[in-house]
This record gives sequence, C-alpha cells and structure tokens, in this order.
Amino acid sequence: SEPPEPASVNLVLEKSDLRLGFIKLTDCAPIVIAKEKGYFTDEGLQVQVIAQPNWKTLLDNVINGELDGAHMLSGQPLAATIGYGTSAHVITAYTMDLNGNGITVSNAIWEQMQANSADLNTPQPKHPITAEALKPIVDERLASGQRLQMGMVFPVSTHNYELRYWLAAAGIHPGFYSESDVGGRTDAEVELSVVPPPMMPQTLEAGNIQGYCVGEPWNQQAVAKGIGVPVTTNYDIWKNNPEKVFGVTKSWADVHPNTHLAVVKALIRAGQWLDQKDDSGKLMNREEACQILSRSDYVGADYDVIKNSMTGFFYFQKNDKRAMPDFNVFFDNHCNYPWYSDGVWFLTQMRRWGQITEPKTAEWYDEIVRKVYRPDIYKQAATMLVDEGLLDEADVPWDSDGYKPPTSEFIDGVSYDGRDPIGYLKSHSIGIKDE
Repeated sequence: SEPPEPASVNLVLEKSDLRLGFIKLTDCAPIVIAKEKGYFTDEGLQVQVIAQPNWKTLLDNVINGELDGAHMLSGQPLAATIGYGTSAHVITAYTMDLNGNGITVSNAIWEQMQANSADLNTPQPKHPITAEALKPIVDERLASGQRLQMGMVFPVSTHNYELRYWLAAAGIHPGFYSESDVGGRTDAEVELSVVPPPMMPQTLEAGNIQGYCVGEPWNQQAVAKGIGVPVTTNYDIWKNNPEKVFGVTKSWADVHPNTHLAVVKALIRAGQWLDQKDDSGKLMNREEACQILSRSDYVGADYDVIKNSMTGFFYFQKNDKRAMPDFNVFFDNHCNYPWYSDGVWFLTQMRRWGQITEPKTAEWYDEIVRKVYRPDIYKQAATMLVDEGLLDEADVPWDSDGYKPPTSEFIDGVSYDGRDPIGYLKSHSIGIKDE
C-alpha cells in the first residue's frame, strides 16, 4: 500500500534543528517514533533524540538550553514552576502516555507477603494486590529498629506518589517532606530513596532495596532475571493515570511558538500510530515500536523484555502472564490532552506529603495548572492535523474546560475531583490535610 501523504508543512518554523531529551523507558516512545517514522521530518524538523542519565540532568538541560524540550515526569514542570527543587517556568502542551508503571518487590519479600495472605499464595493471585500483606513485614522490621527500603525514580515522579499512595492506602506511612527533610523520611515506616530507572533491578538484586516503583521495562526485567515479582501496576493504583509529558520552558515556547506546534503535531501522530488497532482490537504497530526502542541509542533493553508489556500483556511472574491492553496508552482515551485535573492531582500529592510546605487555596491549584498545562496549544496543533486530514475531530475533547469528571477508580476507592483539591486532601487518613 502507498504510504500516507506527509502533512503539509504550513508553519514558518523559528528553529528547525532540535535536540530533544529522554530517559531510557518505553514511554519515551512518542518522541522516538515521531523521529523514526518521519513525523518530525514531515513538519520540517530535524531532530536529535538524546538519552539523559537521570531526571535532574534532563530538566537542567532543558532549562539551560542544552535541550529544546524533553520527555518529562508529569510532576517536573509543576515543581519547577512553583520553585520546588529546580526553579523555572516549564510548560506542557502534550501528555505522552497513561499508565505504564509497576511496583516490584524482591522474591524474599514476595514469599513473606504470600505467608501473610493465603490469597497471594497461588500461582496466579487475584489482582489488584494491596500493600496489606506488606504491613506485617514493615511492622516487624520497625520493631527490630530497621526500615524496609524501597526505590522510586525522583522526588516529584509519578512513581514516588504512586508508591506512597499504595503504601498509605494499606496504613503504611511513607514519610513526610519538610524544609529540613528533603529526603521525605519524617515519620516514615518505609524508607524511600531515589534510584535511576535502569539501575532498579541491579539495586534490588544487590539487596540495597527490597522493592521499587518504576516504569517499563524495568519491572519486566526483574521477572526475566528471576529477582523480583511485580505486585501491582499503576493502572490498578489509579486507572488511566497520566504518566509522562513533553515539556519545554515557557521562554522557549514564547520564542518558538510555531516550532512548538510542529513538535506537538508530530507527537500526536506518533501516539496515534502507537495505539493503532486492527478490526479485532489488536495493537498493530507495537512489535515494530519494540524493535526500534530496543536499540542501544534508545531504551537499550532486550526486545522480548520491552515487548512483554508493550504489546497488551504484562508478566507478574514467569508463569503469570495477563492481558493488559491498556498498560501503555499513547493516544486513546484523550490521552494527549493536557488536563488541568491531572496537574491538580500532582500538586495535591506534593502538598499531601509536605513538598509544598504551606496550605494553599483551591484557587491557587487552578492558577498554577493553568500556567503549566496548555490545552490551547494542544488544540491549535490538533486543529491543524484535522484540517490536514490526519486526525479525526472526535479524537479531541474540544469543548472541555480542562477538568475531567470526578473519579473513584483508585486502589482505595477514594474519590478525586480536580475542582476540590482541599476536600481531596481531607479524604485520606494518612497525609497533610488543609482547611
């Protein structure tokens, strides 16, 4: 069949040679695919896609101009804009993916969890698995003057907040941050520390941590190596949660508005290609995506390990393969729209655990997300793609006010309404509550 006609290059680009950063995770896929399938080229862009060693360096390189933009943790633009950690006004007009993370524990911890819960002591235990069977292990360690050690990838990462959510939902305190405790270990019953994603399996194997929360392929790697058991995915912690975003500085976007639109257009097309399905609902392009991502200049993990979770399945153990068609979502469910309510959730977690040190009003949460999340830019790019015949009008929530309806699709059933951040903070038993 003939390849589709390329998009009409109708934007006068302020800059055409770009350097975009990423971390070696499967959810960098939209950036990689936009390059490899020619979507950037269709927009008149010549793009270098450059791996970064860790999230801090990646953000620093976007801020200092070494990179034009990057694959970012959803919390990074928000934290930078409010001056938590690195300070800079960073925006996002494109959410890269939904879901995609897991929590893995060591084999020894999994055996102890199975001993604590008969429900887990089967070859294919019922999901979702809460942290309730972990609590006696945590308590036993505390009684002997030790704390269970778990890894997450960055203080403002989805992984930190999801791991904390999972623990707290079972009554395990993951600790508070404060101005004097930047490690977030005040009152902690489990000690969380930062480990770069590709280092997670070997850090677990070395015994320095007993579990971790990370994106793929680093949970599937633990299964492949036989060193750990993923106990839950973030789809079960919060169904269809936002994961990574494409971030640029506000100053870069102001100087390069058309270039920014061109990048967002290419990324939307890449996400659409990644989620394309045949008539039976099977993902059509994921094997090809996994072959590309497995290259050493991209994720650099074995094709089979990347394929485990990217093709609609997830291995919890070698003998426990489950269909998870939505483990990675790159386009469907209005995934790419930069929802204000997504941003508010991350801000509530920063407040819940003390990274935001003072109480804030509901108006403050709304004001900050509007500075960072830019659906206006996303919709402008989407309009161009619709006009070019490359995007269906029905795939964009044109009339939304940026807030999703309330949802209780969390592992603890607590309802979240982005319009009521103060009420949401009050609804949790563990965590800071504001009046």
